[in-house]
Amino acid sequence: MDQTLNKFYKNHNLLYKVLLFVATTFLIVYLFPKSGTFRYSFEKGKPWQSENLYAPFDFAIQKSDQALEEERLQISKESPVFFEVDTAKTTQVFRNFDAVFERNFLEVKDPKLTEELYQFGAQILSELYASGVLPEGYNFDSERLISVLVNKTQNKSIPYADFFLQTDLKSYIETKVRSSDYDAYLPSYLSLFFDIIKPNTTYNTSLTESALKDRIGRIVLVRGRVDKGTLIISKGEVVQGDKLAILKSLESEYASQVWTKANYVWILAAYTVLVALALLMLLLFLRKYRIEIFSNNTKVTFIFFNIALMVLLTTLVVNYNSAYIYAVPLCILPLVLKAFFDARLGLFTHVVTVLLLGFVVANNYEYMFLQIIAGIVTILTVSELYKRANLFISVGQITLIYIISYFAFFVIHEGSIDGLKWENFLLFVLCGLATLFVQPLIYAYEKLFGLVSDLSLLELSDTNSKLLKELSDKAPGTFHHSLNVANLAEASANEIGANAMLVRVGALYHDIGKMSNPTYFTENQSTGTNPHDELSPKESAQIIVDHVIKGVELAKKYNLPDRVIDFIRTHHGTSYVRYFYNKQMELTTEFDPSDFMYNGPKPFSKETAILMMCDSVEAASKSLKDPTSTKINAFVDTIVANQIKDAQFLNANITFKELESIKKVLKHKLANMYHLRIEYPE
Repeated sequence: MDQTLNKFYKNHNLLYKVLLFVATTFLIVYLFPKSGTFRYSFEKGKPWQSENLYAPFDFAIQKSDQALEEERLQISKESPVFFEVDTAKTTQVFRNFDAVFERNFLEVKDPKLTEELYQFGAQILSELYASGVLPEGYNFDSERLISVLVNKTQNKSIPYADFFLQTDLKSYIETKVRSSDYDAYLPSYLSLFFDIIKPNTTYNTSLTESALKDRIGRIVLVRGRVDKGTLIISKGEVVQGDKLAILKSLESEYASQVWTKANYVWILAAYTVLVALALLMLLLFLRKYRIEIFSNNTKVTFIFFNIALMVLLTTLVVNYNSAYIYAVPLCILPLVLKAFFDARLGLFTHVVTVLLLGFVVANNYEYMFLQIIAGIVTILTVSELYKRANLFISVGQITLIYIISYFAFFVIHEGSIDGLKWENFLLFVLCGLATLFVQPLIYAYEKLFGLVSDLSLLELSDTNSKLLKELSDKAPGTFHHSLNVANLAEASANEIGANAMLVRVGALYHDIGKMSNPTYFTENQSTGTNPHDELSPKESAQIIVDHVIKGVELAKKYNLPDRVIDFIRTHHGTSYVRYFYNKQMELTTEFDPSDFMYNGPKPFSKETAILMMCDSVEAASKSLKDPTSTKINAFVDTIVANQIKDAQFLNANITFKELESIKKVLKHKLANMYHLRIEYPE
């Protein structure tokens, strides 16, 4: 039992990665669409590149979207429109006519004339209500037949032009009266009809829409059928016309096929294999080229979490409305990974994620091309994410690349720009704006996963921070030394393409442990008194060695990131406190050398190796007397050669060429610090 537990404990990192790998694979497969996939790709107007295609099963030929839209428009023109006549209102209007007529024509004393005027008005009233009076006009053709409902029952169908609009009342009355013999009574007729005319006909919206919906619902979506085994298209044949329609119908048939019990397990297994292969390639990449990340379960979890998040976000958008697919800010992924790790890992992970999303989106080749190109542009353009202007410029370039690529693909597919969906350009702009959300997202990730980005490093490099101000107050010499080392390390990192911001921050904090006993370090001894004179070499060495341990403790107290603490732990590696070691050798040769050795570990990255060289060179340069270019060159060569001899850079991925470049920078910087000038001949 104990052996099993010990074995489990020794391999717990590997077991965790296996569980993470399996969980991420099944989560992504679960998010994939539950439908079949057409395994051929084709484009309108291009030759069929695959072998002869025969119908794998019986299927119907679907009508094109354009044909269906034309049919809907025709039906909407022919579908019945229902107007409803209120007979009660009509009866009331005719009743009011008698009462109001007498009031408006009181001045007429001739009974015969009064009767003629009455009959003329009644005739006009009958004409007005012959079909019905509408309160307002509707957007129908004048010849459009309208179904008239009287008491909820269809009575007749008449042209829309036969209805009378209440808004036309004045002009109609004026025309009728002036064309008669009763022109003198126009004001009386106007007053009469304005008082009594009321709309008696209304548009029955619900019945009209119901009839239209019923007719549209009866539209036949197919226009033919293809039997199993029928030759659909031959190799080399151009994809157009009926061939294109049949291929699109077959593709749609595959997409609409919900997984059945018979093929569910097979398709699920196939999806799982492909997703597992993609994620496995990522793990192998980490193990071969980024072993420090592969060894850190938190960082591996962070990478897999972001992949799953992008797949989830894209799937949600596709399920809601696939037209919005280009609004998903997929370029956030390489930005985030570059901020925490490096560009190469960011691009590799982005490509793997895009390959996985090819199972989710339509037009997968076009989508993958656009996203991979955009990811490459993201990696190449964003150099220093902590500079806000760089992010805005990069987002503008990414958006431009999206627009240009989409435009090119559209022209290839359609052969012209007719029908170009300009709204997609707006989606690309929205995608760019959403990409700006990367900075608050990076901050959230730092808190959630305990990682550190260049944005945090920029904050830590502020010399007015609490810890660095305390270092300046308690150990001013050490603080000045740290500033000099930071400048040397930053210049060296820039020379070989290392993380300059990280190494600068590491240099600023690498000696904070000296604050506990500042006077025991020569750079802080301003009075000329050396407390080491009263101690044995072993005791002195122990105090010097302890500044690394106390520095780590202080860094953890102030919540400095692990990447910064690594510089404190490694800046002396496993070297000896040489001065006190030699002093002990003068006293006796019988002693334990480990008492004079730093605990390590040795530098394990380019950045930590740079700090070790810069720290040793800057500290030792104070002992140079009458420095010249020759002395400085020999001095730098000797220090770095001794560190190489002691195998201090054995674990750091740094080359001899890079070491030579760093030495060149150190020599140049030291020469500037000592204000050396070129000696001209007299």
